[in-house]
Amino acid sequence: MKCPQCGIGNPDGNQFCSECAAPLIPGGKGPNETTQTFQNPVQELSTGSLFAGRYKIIEELEKGGMGRIYKAFDTEVNEKVALKLIKPEIATDEKAIERFRNELKYARKIGHRNVCRMFDLGKDGGNFYITMEYIAGEDLKSFIKRSGRLTVAKAVSLTKQVCGGLAEAHRLHVVHRDLKPKNIMIDIEGNARILDFGIARSLQSKGITGEGVMIGTPEYMSPEQVETKDVDSRSDIYSLGIILFEMLTGRLPFTGETPLSVAMKQKASKPPDPQSLNPQIPDDLNRIIFKCLEKDRNKRYQSVEEILNNLNEIEKEIPSTETILPKRRTRITDEITVTIGVKKFLIPVFAVIAVGILALVIFGPSKKKAILPFISDSPSLAVMYFKNNTGDENFNHWRSALSDLLITDLSQSQRIRVLSAERLFNILNQLKQTEATTYSSDILQEVAKRGGVSNVLVGNFTKANGTFRINTSLQNPHTGEIIPLERLEGEGEGSFYDMVDELTLNIKEKFEFSPQEIENDIDKAIEAYEQMLEMYPDDSTGLTNLGLVYYEIEDLDRAEELFQQSIQSNREGWIAKWNLAETYMGTGFYDKAGLIIEETGRLYPEQSRFPVQMALILVCEGKYDQALGQLEKALAMDSQQRAKVTMLRGFIYLLKGDFDRAQAEYEKIQSLTLHKLQ
Repeated sequence: MKCPQCGIGNPDGNQFCSECAAPLIPGGKGPNETTQTFQNPVQELSTGSLFAGRYKIIEELEKGGMGRIYKAFDTEVNEKVALKLIKPEIATDEKAIERFRNELKYARKIGHRNVCRMFDLGKDGGNFYITMEYIAGEDLKSFIKRSGRLTVAKAVSLTKQVCGGLAEAHRLHVVHRDLKPKNIMIDIEGNARILDFGIARSLQSKGITGEGVMIGTPEYMSPEQVETKDVDSRSDIYSLGIILFEMLTGRLPFTGETPLSVAMKQKASKPPDPQSLNPQIPDDLNRIIFKCLEKDRNKRYQSVEEILNNLNEIEKEIPSTETILPKRRTRITDEITVTIGVKKFLIPVFAVIAVGILALVIFGPSKKKAILPFISDSPSLAVMYFKNNTGDENFNHWRSALSDLLITDLSQSQRIRVLSAERLFNILNQLKQTEATTYSSDILQEVAKRGGVSNVLVGNFTKANGTFRINTSLQNPHTGEIIPLERLEGEGEGSFYDMVDELTLNIKEKFEFSPQEIENDIDKAIEAYEQMLEMYPDDSTGLTNLGLVYYEIEDLDRAEELFQQSIQSNREGWIAKWNLAETYMGTGFYDKAGLIIEETGRLYPEQSRFPVQMALILVCEGKYDQALGQLEKALAMDSQQRAKVTMLRGFIYLLKGDFDRAQAEYEKIQSLTLHKLQ
């Protein structure tokens, strides 16, 4: 019989629970049925819900063996955290919870830039959860899978960072016991961060893990773990050797059909020679891997500091062309060299023209324009969140996204003062209107008053048979004047971006600006935005726009700094992330650009622009087959991308030397590309 209070099973006939002494009623129903519903552990959390009275759930990140992991906003400290909701079957195991509590006590002592900070083990009703630092980026396993295999320089750099974090943990007598690429995050700066010392324990603490229980992941497990012996820091060193092997070869040293077969190989089989899989691995680095993977732990490195010393020596010998990335690139095409052999004479002239068009359309001059400052007598405008009239909640994210896009576009005008997205959000939040679908005249007046603007833009969007329509009007809340704007239509969600551009021009026409009034003035733009940021240093739109100014004048270091600040201050930040990715591409840091685009693509999975951008990054890295895969993904998401995808695909075939397929691609779009050129 299951206790309705604590969930523990009891023999039939018991009147009281043997664990908590709660009354037992046949059939499992207790007297406090309402209370029991509250105390039963939840299986998952929904986006937007408030958990434990303080954590607002943003999204689910992944499902693990211990439970689900969420990105959440801690309302008490105003910071994003990672929240791990422990599975009910584990949460009811008192020994397991005590083990987590004990391990957390030691893990919290680890303070190092390459280790994810652990915060707390909490309980809410029947739910146990762990909170930790939220790290934006991708795990090393995904990074290796996306990259195929890493360069020697990159692998050495990441291994050194992991060693740094492990050294600090080992100094505190804490062993990870489950070190693997999935537990190492690569943040948006390209730095390695060790996650989840969830099964680590103090070497000085005994009896936490039951005897004879094999803990770890077989593919990364040390021989002593397989034998369920006591482990020490050298077990982590063995796992680190496997990770280094995988980074450099793109595969694992030991695989098998079952976890047991893999574990047995860890114990008895000799690993393959890494150099036989990747001849670029230096001899000294090869020896490091073999020494880490010694079956006898007494023959391994005895500390990660020894590994660090050897890696530092190897790093000195790595050719500078591999370790030093270009600091400045004004155009992506600077990084691309097309080598064409004798078959180049067989390529039709139109294919060469198409390559030129590709460079202009995809790689060429930025579509961004220098952002212009507002002037004191300029019209002022607040762009309200749009109303979703499609009847489909899956499009709700476009309510604020359309507002943000318009704010960004309109902020480029010297003659319009636009209320920033951050300021608008704060005002609507104060008025408890962030989720509102319509706005009363009183609310519009209050927004105009608090934002210090004279006009508001109100709009909605609908959908019929794949066609989206945007309806908008300019309103003066003070006088009640309403000016309808042109209704816009487009096929698919990708058309929203073009419609925003059209709407921006429409608004400027309604304000009767002349072309001379919206001419570029970079110096005034910088001065105006810097003055604004002195008053509102965390205004994400202002930071993004000032970053675009510096991007336009090719001061990419300053642009990167501003985009990073915007991401930190912005509630969503996808525009700043996109711009930062382009900045990294312009400077040759393609791995950083890829991390940002991949993360942003996960947040906006319906947007085909992200796989297209990822394809561009992969082209720059010379990973043509992976780039083609991203283009197929983009095309499956949005057929409107066909022209761009076909053009880029043809260019990739040229780079691969497959001229026949390149010609076939260009023949598909010859008329279209010539039309775009006019």
